[in-house]
Amino acid sequence: MQHLLTINDLSQAEILDLIALGKTLKQDYTPYAQALAGKSIATIFEKPSLRTRVSFDVGINKLGGHCVYLDQQNGGLGQRESVQDFALNLSRWCDAIVARVFSHQTLELLQQYASVPVVNSLSDLYHPCQGLADFMTLAEHHDDLSQVRLGYVGDGNNVTHSLMIAAAKLGAKMVVVCPPNHFPDGHVVQQCQQLAAQSGGQLLLSSDIAALEGCHCLYADTWVSMGDSTPLEQVTATFAPYQINAQLLALSGAQQVLHCQPAHRGYEISSEVMDGPQSLIFDQAENRMHIQNAILLTLLKG
Repeated sequence: MQHLLTINDLSQAEILDLIALGKTLKQDYTPYAQALAGKSIATIFEKPSLRTRVSFDVGINKLGGHCVYLDQQNGGLGQRESVQDFALNLSRWCDAIVARVFSHQTLELLQQYASVPVVNSLSDLYHPCQGLADFMTLAEHHDDLSQVRLGYVGDGNNVTHSLMIAAAKLGAKMVVVCPPNHFPDGHVVQQCQQLAAQSGGQLLLSSDIAALEGCHCLYADTWVSMGDSTPLEQVTATFAPYQINAQLLALSGAQQVLHCQPAHRGYEISSEVMDGPQSLIFDQAENRMHIQNAILLTLLKG
């Protein structure tokens, strides 16, 4: 493991090792309080962030490291100076680069030219830190992740891609339910079906919410991704039948609910469910920090 741009970079064993380390860190940071002492991590943000920025900053501090926050006040990556030069310069000062970007190609260029590990903290194609945190959260409630049946509801996007890859690698069952014309990327779907066939997992895509019956956990994300200027009100007619609410929970029989946030209460998820006993949403948000620290420790252990 030299970089983390997508969960597809990881083997099943590596995913399980990261989850185990994340759970260990969550229990007690004391043995790891100086694990990144003397290390500096550059965190680049082309997009606004709450959970990603705070979880990396606070998490790196818990490991004794130093976080360098870089926003885009001086221009986006590749505008003021090339992505190549960003990577070459940062590699001279920092021990790793974490980047939240609009285009996955930017991450590929950072990886190409950086001589230090690069971590994808979000791109248009993948959100591996989120997907790993999600399966860590599920692992806190399910001893065998290969027996989990996860139901994603809404718009197929970067989070969906990472969840599908993780589920396929782990041999889990995943149901993706989207309105017509809002399914995940076809290439990623095909790739995940091949991975699932190898691991004993299963991937099912449908526009019928009845396909969610029997899922252990339902997962929601915003109906309009960050950077999309479409008003939420305009997509409501299309997505309203796909809201996670008490009725859908009863239909599916799911005992857990996840949402990567930011959440639009009353749109993709009802407040009743988000604040209800099935919600693991804020455990999930906390686990972003622990799994990201597991990733950094694994990448920098040498």
